[in-house]
Amino acid sequence: MQKIVTSFWMADWIEEAVTFYVSLFQDSKITDVSRYGDAMPGMKGKVLAMNFELEGQRYIAINGGPGFPFTEAISVFVNCEDQSEVDGYWAALTANGGSESQCGWLKDRFGLSWQIIPKALPRLIGGPDKAGAQRAMQAMLKMKKIDVAALENAYAG
Repeated sequence: MQKIVTSFWMADWIEEAVTFYVSLFQDSKITDVSRYGDAMPGMKGKVLAMNFELEGQRYIAINGGPGFPFTEAISVFVNCEDQSEVDGYWAALTANGGSESQCGWLKDRFGLSWQIIPKALPRLIGGPDKAGAQRAMQAMLKMKKIDVAALENAYAG
């Protein structure tokens, strides 16, 4: 059993969001759904909480209402193998109202922040060629979605 589980406070769009997230990642599933009973006037039958896994990582989403929206202070970091994987997640998460930010960050249509990062990024910005690493870092700072080829070119000089 996973000892530490991230919990997301969501509103009435909880089912849509969790179903969307589970559809994006392999080895992902909804593991439990609980609904409000008679104790909450006007809420009976609505989802109270959803337990789910993304790539084997457990999460809990709670329908707590609109009182606490997501902020950039927390994000979900996705390690991507290559540019194709970056492109796929980027397109899906920014679709239908999501928004791009800087340096591989974005917000999905529900307001959750994500970092879509190819494994090449830390290798290039932390590479042994200090001048190349600096060039790669400067290139990355100008990007929204990370472009691996552009980082490699910057590193190479």
